[in-house]
Amino acid sequence: MGLNLILIGLAVALDPLPMAAFLVLLPSRRGVLKGAGFLFGWLVSMAVVVALTIVTTGNQPPKPHTAPSTAALAGKLAIGVVLVVIGVRRRRRRNDPPRPKKEPKWQAGVDNMSPWYAIGLAPVLQPWGLIAAGVLTVLEAKVSSPESALALFGFCVLATGSYMSLEIYAGFRPDQSAALMARVRAWIDGHTDQVVIIGSLVLGFWLVANSIYLIVS
Repeated sequence: MGLNLILIGLAVALDPLPMAAFLVLLPSRRGVLKGAGFLFGWLVSMAVVVALTIVTTGNQPPKPHTAPSTAALAGKLAIGVVLVVIGVRRRRRRNDPPRPKKEPKWQAGVDNMSPWYAIGLAPVLQPWGLIAAGVLTVLEAKVSSPESALALFGFCVLATGSYMSLEIYAGFRPDQSAALMARVRAWIDGHTDQVVIIGSLVLGFWLVANSIYLIVS
């Protein structure tokens, strides 16, 4: 479980699409406060999904080779296949003429955005396919053991680590952070395809291989 959650957590933390939105939010007026709201919404929504999964399963992970266990592995396998397809399609489209990007409506009023809106924005931007893969991994866990509880806590922290780091830096070094975030956002704008392709293929193939191994073993 641990390695799966680490890989999925890293993929969530480095997903360029919600990160690009956070880099618009944080340098705005009262950006640190809105960034804190975004982080709160991000963590709460993730924690709610994990908690509901644990409650639904009664903190009793399904036994191997039973219908619930096979269904969870099949779900992870399906997510892995989807990620591979996304990576392959993105790879094939790299040489196509770039399509004009439409700026989301919320970005136009980012300076006047309330922290409450930022809280609600976080769950909307979360990569729920990756979160679903993490939840299906959680299905295999029994959190009464300290190791499993620590793994789940680490997953939530790891999946939020990049955002927490930027939030803390912006709070203590507001002037320097604005320049840093501008550079990071420019890098993301120029390398989104490469990040999505590599991340989707690596995580996708891992989920496919790991799920097939556990199903047949």
